[in-house]
Amino acid sequence: MMNSTLQRQILLPLIEQAIADGARAQQACAQIGMSVRTLQRWVHPSGHEGDRRVSKLRAHSVPPNQLSQAEREAAMSVLNSEEFKDLPPSQIVPRLADQGKYVCSESTMYRLLHCAQQMGHRRLERVPRKVSKPRALVATQPDQVYCWDITYLPTQVRGMHFYLYLFVDIFSRKIVGWQVFDCESAQLAADLLRDICERQCIPEGQLTVHSDNGSPMKGETMLATMWRLGITPSRSRPSVSNDNPYSESLFRTLKFRPQLPLGPFTDILHARRWVTDLVHWYNTEHRHSAIRFVTPTQRHAGLDGPMLAKREDVYAAARQANPNRWSATARNWHPVNEVHLNPHTPKPTENKNLRKPA
Repeated sequence: MMNSTLQRQILLPLIEQAIADGARAQQACAQIGMSVRTLQRWVHPSGHEGDRRVSKLRAHSVPPNQLSQAEREAAMSVLNSEEFKDLPPSQIVPRLADQGKYVCSESTMYRLLHCAQQMGHRRLERVPRKVSKPRALVATQPDQVYCWDITYLPTQVRGMHFYLYLFVDIFSRKIVGWQVFDCESAQLAADLLRDICERQCIPEGQLTVHSDNGSPMKGETMLATMWRLGITPSRSRPSVSNDNPYSESLFRTLKFRPQLPLGPFTDILHARRWVTDLVHWYNTEHRHSAIRFVTPTQRHAGLDGPMLAKREDVYAAARQANPNRWSATARNWHPVNEVHLNPHTPKPTENKNLRKPA
């Protein structure tokens, strides 16, 4: 920036000489890296006064209404007093006014607290607790990790719903148990889980069941049933749907099927019939993309291995017959051996002292 009077005294005659010799003002200014507007300001009658912005800045650097040091200390003592230490300035100012006192404005109080680094939690309410991410789970076989949740099904009465209880095996994506009820209940969920364990012949200590933090999931009846069956519970963080992605994805798949009635369900029997047909389609006909496009029933029964091996042989033969049509590797038909729920992804370590090679 060319703001000093000395720079103007040196450069202005040179620019004027260049212009007198036939150069354009814009080109002459560009040679020394300044704009034509700066030249116009220099040649203005008031240009000999130098950069007036500096003088204005110095004249107004200290606001005339700024609090003195004694006033700042008095205001901070009020803010940190026993009466006001847990209140924000928006609550302190009217209380002081009721007492016939004026210390400073509300914005000044906020500014003082910012400067003192005291703009933390000052309200009389519970401090938000930090909830850690649920532990990472991995399934290497069926009946090892289940996810379950409850979703609404519309009825003909506004404000009333049927409730679809759904348990899914994350390894095979098979719906291992479901039921439609007219209420949310930990007892109903516990009865459904007990029935699933009996039908699947699950031994104690093998199964982990993940859910969100709804009241049926945290009910004493449900927890007691899981304890008796030797099931390990796992829960999502509050209001974090990503911690239970398998149930959320399954609900979307079911509710976006064309077979979903356009209107509400007439009664609970109507809803149960619809879910029965839908679960049959999902388990036995739907080829799931996350398990190499086999059905959940085939995956749960261990039939996906031979099927995928056959597909791989078909692709190998096709590539051998026409190798010019294959520019990259063939499609991946290898079975998915591990399925993860809420895996812990390590954060990349950054070392600012290390420099990249040239």
